[in-house]
Amino acid sequence: MGTPVLTPPEMRDGVPAEVYHADRSSISSSGLRALLDPSCPAQFKYDRDQPPAPKKMFDLGHAAHKLVLGEGPDLEVVEGARWDTNVAKAKVREIRARGAVPLKQAEFDQVTGMAEALRAHPHAGPLLKSGTGLAEQSLYWTDPGTGVRCRVRPDWMKQLPGLILAVDYKSCADALPAAVSRAIRDRAYHQQDAFYVDGITAVLAPEQVRFVFVFQSKTAPYLITVRELHQQDRDIGRARNEKALRIYAECESTGFWPDWTGPTTEIPQIGMPSWDTVRQAEEYLK
Repeated sequence: MGTPVLTPPEMRDGVPAEVYHADRSSISSSGLRALLDPSCPAQFKYDRDQPPAPKKMFDLGHAAHKLVLGEGPDLEVVEGARWDTNVAKAKVREIRARGAVPLKQAEFDQVTGMAEALRAHPHAGPLLKSGTGLAEQSLYWTDPGTGVRCRVRPDWMKQLPGLILAVDYKSCADALPAAVSRAIRDRAYHQQDAFYVDGITAVLAPEQVRFVFVFQSKTAPYLITVRELHQQDRDIGRARNEKALRIYAECESTGFWPDWTGPTTEIPQIGMPSWDTVRQAEEYLK
């Protein structure tokens, strides 16, 4: 047998978002995160095989991306403060069916205000200035350790001398730095950071890659927090990615997608979170 031919790394322009997200021949950052606690491989596989319908809660984020980055689904205002009539419901269904985002006038005004606030921000504005970067490019490469095909889709890339600056824009309920820090932990954004840095490096081979988060509050005055991740957190994220890639490769090879427990012949024990065990033991086990 000869040496298997590896698909070379590549950057593709113009890949529709729905095609990118439906790709089952490669795994994304969100997929890797879904393989690890608090999710599990069984939940990942179910969600991949039966993707959920679009949720209203994501409409504002998609709309903000469109106005900020210039890429994304079309936006269309549907009249009325409430969409509880048959006419309004039919209009919303028709808009979603062709891949656009329906918005109420107040919501459109909201995302317009967010875009204006971002353009006026001293750091976020120049980072995401129209014409200075590439939006929504799809990058594909093969992980050398597992042979798994991987993909990332940076919101924005600025190609500078010796440097690619990748910017990830997130609209959120609270852009307070402490809330951003918790979101990084709770949503494993440190995995996303490391995966995107590694993917850009594998595909474009720049001298250096920097990854910047831009978090923006969805409530007026639409405050913004721009941050780069601590290197130690990026290293942790990379280690988590490596574990998730091994799990994914194993599941694809065996066809077995375990839940949180995995295969066992014994019923495992469980207890309270460790801090509560210590606190209550000190109080009651005297």
